[in-house]
Amino acid sequence: MVGFLVREEIEVLLAAPDPHTWIGHRDHALLQLAVQTGLRLSELTSLNRRDLVLGSGAHVRCHGKGRKERCTPLTKQTIAVLKAWLKQPARGTNDILFPNVHGNRLSADAVQYLLAKYVGIAKQRCPTLKHKRITPHVLRHSSAMELLQAGVDTSVIALWLGHESVETTQIYLHAHLALKEAALAKTTPLNVKPARFRPGDKLLQFLNAL
Repeated sequence: MVGFLVREEIEVLLAAPDPHTWIGHRDHALLQLAVQTGLRLSELTSLNRRDLVLGSGAHVRCHGKGRKERCTPLTKQTIAVLKAWLKQPARGTNDILFPNVHGNRLSADAVQYLLAKYVGIAKQRCPTLKHKRITPHVLRHSSAMELLQAGVDTSVIALWLGHESVETTQIYLHAHLALKEAALAKTTPLNVKPARFRPGDKLLQFLNAL
């Protein structure tokens, strides 16, 4: 079972950066782009401003494994977030899309650090995050699962993620099926009378205190 975030967890994570700071703007834009496009960590940190097309046919262009170029479409929400980020004062004199405070490229360690920071904040609002180990690659998995649950064919998801073989994308299909099987296991068979719900002592105490 691949690790990924569900929609509620994604929304809480994206809301964690402080929108009133330069770093908060940058990190929110980075996380939004990562979750929506499923770019690899190395692809995210190597992006330049010129790799974005935010007009008609909005997309981001990157070079993946084997230096193969691919273009990934952007949603209206991601476009709005990126436009807001590009209005922030630039750091350094280069074209880096997500620079550090000195204007240089973010390292892989820096992205992992900022993600861990925001996961820590998000956990306070979303308890399910406490049981998950979240890495930049989990955001990539989350993007794939969002597409799969929206009904997108695995062959298209393979192109979206830059997989050389559609077989690599099958892990998401297996994860999706596992979720459905887990949900099915919680249902009551048609020929079995549902058991009567019996609240525990803690729940009763809570209800009595309301």
